[in-house]
Amino acid sequence: MRSDVLVVGAGPTGLVLALWLAKLGVSVRLVDKTAEPGTTSRALAVQARTLELYRQLDLADAVVAQGHKVPAVNLWVRGERAARLHFETIGAGLTPYAFLQIFPQDQHERLLIDRLASFGVRVQRRTELIGFTETDHGIVARLRGPDGKEQTAEASFIAGCDGAHSFVRETSGARFPGGTYRQVFYVADIDASGPPLDGELHVDLDEADFLAVFPLKGKGRARLIGTVRDERADHAETLAFEDVAGRAIEHLKVNVEKVNWFSAYRVHHRVSDHFRKGRAFLLGDAAHIHSPAGGQGMNTGIGDAINLAWKLAAVIARHAPDTLLDSYEAERIGFARRLVATTDRVFSFATADGRIADILRTRIAPVLIPKLVKLEWTRDFLFRTVSQITLNYRESALSRGSAGHVHGGDRLPWVPFDGEDNFVSLANMKWQVHVYGAASSELDRWCREHAFALHVFEWREEAHAAGLARDALYLVRPDCYVGLAEASGSPEALNRYFDERGLRLANA
Repeated sequence: MRSDVLVVGAGPTGLVLALWLAKLGVSVRLVDKTAEPGTTSRALAVQARTLELYRQLDLADAVVAQGHKVPAVNLWVRGERAARLHFETIGAGLTPYAFLQIFPQDQHERLLIDRLASFGVRVQRRTELIGFTETDHGIVARLRGPDGKEQTAEASFIAGCDGAHSFVRETSGARFPGGTYRQVFYVADIDASGPPLDGELHVDLDEADFLAVFPLKGKGRARLIGTVRDERADHAETLAFEDVAGRAIEHLKVNVEKVNWFSAYRVHHRVSDHFRKGRAFLLGDAAHIHSPAGGQGMNTGIGDAINLAWKLAAVIARHAPDTLLDSYEAERIGFARRLVATTDRVFSFATADGRIADILRTRIAPVLIPKLVKLEWTRDFLFRTVSQITLNYRESALSRGSAGHVHGGDRLPWVPFDGEDNFVSLANMKWQVHVYGAASSELDRWCREHAFALHVFEWREEAHAAGLARDALYLVRPDCYVGLAEASGSPEALNRYFDERGLRLANA
């Protein structure tokens, strides 16, 4: 059996990669050694950038409908609510998804599996990768199937989406430097009542160990997420809900009625030294892992998948040279390193020991944070960072030029237009050209000759506010990032862009 891409691991990252590849006409085989999808999950948050990208396959509305919008976060000190921060006003005007969306990973996976099945692709369960070698024409993998027998699978490329203990990473020889947090993390799925069960996010600042109540869809449903670092952390394998329940009950006034499941685990902060080794690629937890602080992990893996998918599709279709695949590592590894460093610093600061740290957490933070969030630039920075809409590839070889405040490599800014927006056209998952204002006849002719969609939007104040330049040309990549920004609007810039990168002008 031969496929274009063998995807190993059917978590959100592997499922999204397979889904995007299938949509782009790439033959994909998806294997996972587990017998069934997970029924418990650690990942909860779906960030705005992920929802924007999910619009390309009409997934965003389903995630929003099935999940829970969090309107605010509450900070608790000494058993009382000390501050309340509104999410709804922070990201207004930046994205159609100016909120925090809670959608547990187990439900998320089921949605992706169902959507993938509509493309004729199913997860091959209880199928384990036990080895692979690279040839001049692809990879030859050895798989162990449900019956225990070995089988051979051939593919042009292999994608390791197989988690922190990735066999693909180990086989490819990539290193995984980093460390392990001394805290033990725990998650409890609970039915409960009390003030924190109001559909909002609640965080207790009283102790150095993290503790939060994350709301789920449905009355009285929540996830209790926290850390311990004292003697309880020495026995993570035997840690039970009863060992950690007291703080939630006493500090946050949570009345726990039922514990549906409980899990304790250790967390690492690591980034692989390579995301590509020949025909093997690493994505998601196989490439980078870090503190759950900020809800970035699953979203970053999904971003990896979408970044790689269109590039694999272009190379397999012979519309691009193999060197295009080098840009996957170049674009994603830098972001992963910054993310790991940032979440590590934030988590370390938030959980620091000592008298000064205690004063900062319990006295200064509840007063200072609400005041800072009242400042527009602070709100903008926080939302852009956590939502991942600020992520850019300006240093990439695929990025060129600038027009207005938008550079090649930036996320295409969101611009609303009378109940619609400029993101609607991105569903075709192909290169396209955007102009805000008027396009020249030469540009119109170039796009028609090369089967490029040209989208011309009426010039409005909203476009100016988003940083776009009037009448400029913006070449948008299949993953919704700007490849080229050209103030003159000249189609000659498009010819140079594709010629310099060896990309074929095949877009039909």
